[in-house]
Amino acid sequence: MAAKKKVNDYGGDLIKTGRGAKTPMKTFTRLLKYSFLRNKFATACVVVFVLLASVANVTAASRVSVITTELIAHQSNADMSLVYSNIIMMACIYAVGAISSFSYNLIMMYIAQGTLRKMRDDMFATMQTLPLQYFDTHTHGDLMSLYTNDVDTMRQLLTQTIPQLISSMLTLIAVLAFMIMYSVTLLLVVLVVLTGIVFATKFIGGRSAKYYLANQKALGALNGYVEEMTEGQKVIKVFCHEEKARAAFREVNDRLNDAGSIANGYAFLMGPINNNLGYLQYVLVALAGILIMAFGGEQGLLSIYCGIQNAGEANRLALMAGMLVSFLMYTRQFNMPVMQVSQQFSAIVMALAGAERIFEMMDTTPEDEGGEITLTHGEVEDGGWAWKKPLPDGSCEYIPLKGDIRFNDVVFGYKPEKVILKHISLYARPGQKIAFVGSTGAGKTTITNLINRFYDIQSGTITYDGINIRDIKKSDLRRSLGIVLQDTHLFTGTVMDNIRYGRLEATDEECINAAKLANADSFITHLPDGYQTMLKGDGANLSQGQRQLLAIARAMVSQCPVIILDEATSSIDTRTEKLIEQGMDKLMEGRTVFVIAHRLSTVRNSHAIMVLDHGEIIERGNHEQLIEQKGKYYQLYTGAFELE
Repeated sequence: MAAKKKVNDYGGDLIKTGRGAKTPMKTFTRLLKYSFLRNKFATACVVVFVLLASVANVTAASRVSVITTELIAHQSNADMSLVYSNIIMMACIYAVGAISSFSYNLIMMYIAQGTLRKMRDDMFATMQTLPLQYFDTHTHGDLMSLYTNDVDTMRQLLTQTIPQLISSMLTLIAVLAFMIMYSVTLLLVVLVVLTGIVFATKFIGGRSAKYYLANQKALGALNGYVEEMTEGQKVIKVFCHEEKARAAFREVNDRLNDAGSIANGYAFLMGPINNNLGYLQYVLVALAGILIMAFGGEQGLLSIYCGIQNAGEANRLALMAGMLVSFLMYTRQFNMPVMQVSQQFSAIVMALAGAERIFEMMDTTPEDEGGEITLTHGEVEDGGWAWKKPLPDGSCEYIPLKGDIRFNDVVFGYKPEKVILKHISLYARPGQKIAFVGSTGAGKTTITNLINRFYDIQSGTITYDGINIRDIKKSDLRRSLGIVLQDTHLFTGTVMDNIRYGRLEATDEECINAAKLANADSFITHLPDGYQTMLKGDGANLSQGQRQLLAIARAMVSQCPVIILDEATSSIDTRTEKLIEQGMDKLMEGRTVFVIAHRLSTVRNSHAIMVLDHGEIIERGNHEQLIEQKGKYYQLYTGAFELE
């Protein structure tokens, strides 16, 4: 049952709910602005080269009628110099077309790569500004799919589809002009069959479009599931859930297969239908042309073009035969752009679906940076940390950063209709250690998330040195807070880089001193390359305790006046816990500290302990006071009641 629920979370009924881009023209226009308006000169060059290639291909075909007419009209007495000169002219024209085609494709490659680089940069920059709530509601695999699969659809659209669309449009215009000049009657035959091709394209394409977004979503769901299963391999093997994982994967994979099969099935059906209609059109044009020749119909304006005036019967038939041969070539050239566009239809739909997903992420409202009060260091008399508050007259007021944090009747819920914290009031004076204890889900971590303003409260106020934290710029607020989490995340890089992550301008000496204070220096120096040892896979070559010590060193080097310790010792052995506690004691000296702990032994020396239950503070006091009360804390401490 659990496996089934997880699978539904990774895709749902994507086939039924799938649809194409909501606003395809708006998305397409925005994509064109995003790519071509940023490269105006290169785009102009592309248009010129596409125009040259299209005109060259169309013009070359007109030479065939001249050659055919000359050979049929004069047969053995044909002017071969005229024939050869037209053949050479055709070769030159086709050469110009080939060079132009190569040139615009090369330029489009550079435009596309530059656009995709810019798009990925903007996506990543946007992602850094999004609130945590966005990541709570989107799987990592789905976000990765934006950077890989969806961006890749842009590459095909920019390098192949859009140049093809421009070329097709110009080719259609040029061919249409020549066909009108040759024969309006035959052109009408072409347009009648073309109506059927356009109808087939619209009919089939309309049914395939809605499945391509489902395909992209299913692919993102598959990526998310694979990522989760990859990270959870130890758990899978411990509980022998390999078969269930495989079964769940097959279900997610089947959804992707179904969406892709339906979408591509329609797309592949479009090609054969249009090709056969094209062949039918070719036959009908040839038949109509023969009838015109047989019954003396129109010969168009080609007699003037070929220089054959006052043509006799034989010359008239030769002229019309030449015209018909060229017109049949134009018929294929007229159909070719339509066929190419229909073949690119699936790429267009996929690209627009991917672009819409990308732009939707980029248009997500960024996290509000908060107020205008910033954090400064060294601008006050004692050279310490201070809040810099702009005043109406243009001057600034400096408020010393002490670490006084207060909650006043705070109400909060991740969803407004579901309240997590109920009228919380508490204070932490500078230098105090405040501990939160309680069972899982009581609201301990939520309180620390509110101090960081990862989420905003529904009512009440949170003040920091007497300042409402809503008035403090978020980046500066968070710069004043050092955090050590239970699940430590280490980045790919050296040990030194990971410690320096707490303060990027820290020197090597400061990082080493921080490691010594955190009791991490001993194990670091025993690593193969010491502080230059490369860490990968979230520090997989280190133990949990070693990763935690690095996290403490990272917090120490940050020199933050307020520290948050979120169950930092809950998953390590007692010996390592002693080392970490020693490191944390040094980290906490002179700082305001908030501690969340399941092991009550780590909070005994706290100035105040808050016992939470269902989002409310039910007891508060120091260790001795709470033991004397013999309430919930007493039961937790003596083992009469388990935290879990």
